[in-house]
Amino acid sequence: MASDLKAELQAQARAVGFDACAVTRPDAIPEAPARLAQFIAGNRHGQMGWMAERMAWRGNPAALWTEARSVIMLAESYSPDYNPLDLLAARDRGVISAYAQGRDYHDVVKKRLKRLGRWLIERAGGEIKVFVDTAPVMEKPLAAAAGLGWQGKHTNLLSRDLGNWFFLGAIFTTLELPADTPAPENCGTCRACLDICPTDAFPAPFQLDARRCISYLTIEHHGPVPLELRAKMGNRIYGCDDCLAVCPWNKFARAASEVKYAARDGMPAPDLAELAGLDDASFRTRFSGSPIKRIGRNRFIRNVLYAIGNSGAPRLRAAAQALCDDADPTVQEAARWATLRLGTTPVAGPGATARPRS
Repeated sequence: MASDLKAELQAQARAVGFDACAVTRPDAIPEAPARLAQFIAGNRHGQMGWMAERMAWRGNPAALWTEARSVIMLAESYSPDYNPLDLLAARDRGVISAYAQGRDYHDVVKKRLKRLGRWLIERAGGEIKVFVDTAPVMEKPLAAAAGLGWQGKHTNLLSRDLGNWFFLGAIFTTLELPADTPAPENCGTCRACLDICPTDAFPAPFQLDARRCISYLTIEHHGPVPLELRAKMGNRIYGCDDCLAVCPWNKFARAASEVKYAARDGMPAPDLAELAGLDDASFRTRFSGSPIKRIGRNRFIRNVLYAIGNSGAPRLRAAAQALCDDADPTVQEAARWATLRLGTTPVAGPGATARPRS
């Protein structure tokens, strides 16, 4: 029976390392296309052109693979063993999002999905496709439809059992499995995630303007970050956990069981001066196997320089000045901005000025 197979599947999902498993249909999110179109029409996706591409697939999972009959949604905890908000006070050190402290979750979760998928094929036949945040799949709405949780006011998925510190993965299958019931929204009157956002990236509850989100600005945005947002970034150099960390549902967060997500050496708050000295080769070595590697040395150093400029730490002046003639124009501009913020005159070069900029 399909219900027996589903029960076995959920047990096997836990056995391979997932914390939750639920099932939905490919056509379970009919409201998604209109919501996505509105998001794109408002240009809230910023430079993430890939969101506008293949909108038909992204908004309609049934069109992505027409043979699929069920979507298995999996959750895996990466809950940090520290409070990310505590790191913001150490302004001479960089803050890296908790999910990026260890190995790249894309690789870890995908291997786990494939293990589970192979088991399912051996057990019941059919075909599968697995996805981890790299294909036109709207994982969060699908997970909500499957009952893993609900999309909170910060637009991330929340769970009564896991809080909001977890990764999502999806297995599309040609097998017919009983669908689960969507979870009700349980944010109530709480607006902690909205109020804590340093850049006011939420125009309204359940809405995000990525162009003001620090996670977007430090990871997806290329080129200089708008001047009015730089000071608000503080010492966040890769991602931002503020809206996640403040959520009261995290009292139910489950400790991460995967050791590969544990913070590697120098984490979770590396020294900004050390990071500023990374060239392309040392950056690649330092962040081998990390999701940080994908943004490249130049964008990362740009972020580090904004944090240096926000640090108020005189000892970091030399690190910023050393990059005022960097080969990358965006790094050059960020270095001059940081140097001026720290109250010194940068070395001569295009765009240099003797007056501090806000």
